[in-house]
Amino acid sequence: MPLAMMPQTHWREADRETFARVWAAELAEVPEFTDSEIHIVAGLLLPIWKRLPNESTRVYRLQTDAGERIVGRKVSPAWVASALETGPSNLSADDAFTALMDGRTILDLAEGLQLRRVRVMGVGRIELTGFTDAMRDRLRAYGLFHEIISWKLRMFVPTDAAGPAILAKVMERYPLARVAERAAA
Repeated sequence: MPLAMMPQTHWREADRETFARVWAAELAEVPEFTDSEIHIVAGLLLPIWKRLPNESTRVYRLQTDAGERIVGRKVSPAWVASALETGPSNLSADDAFTALMDGRTILDLAEGLQLRRVRVMGVGRIELTGFTDAMRDRLRAYGLFHEIISWKLRMFVPTDAAGPAILAKVMERYPLARVAERAAA
């Protein structure tokens, strides 16, 4: 960026002491560590290699605090739920929301409902399909919103911070029946 354009930006000139003080204050707000949960498929992978998702073939090498070493492939919570499925899935609403936002998962719910990520007018949304007229008011009460697009009523789960809680209400009333991976287009 040319120096002449700097006055047109939000940047302000600061001396070394001011910058160091502001930087230290901002750095103090960042936590030293964060916790996150990841799922790794480890062990003898060759027999199940074709069943592993195609989203990433990267191999991770990890070491636990106890010194145990793990080598395997990272997989999504949705893939874990479908791989372990022996009955109703136990995928949490938060994991389901994350999987849907990722765009590679389709969730089949009870009573013929289905959730998937779609692009509507250039924006990624989570669409609920398969609902009946009798379900509409209840789904709106849970927090879903609707739009009429091409003369058809479509319902969506919000993709903001309220999304996981709304999805939890939907999944409580219409339990998860199946987790499927979306075929690559």
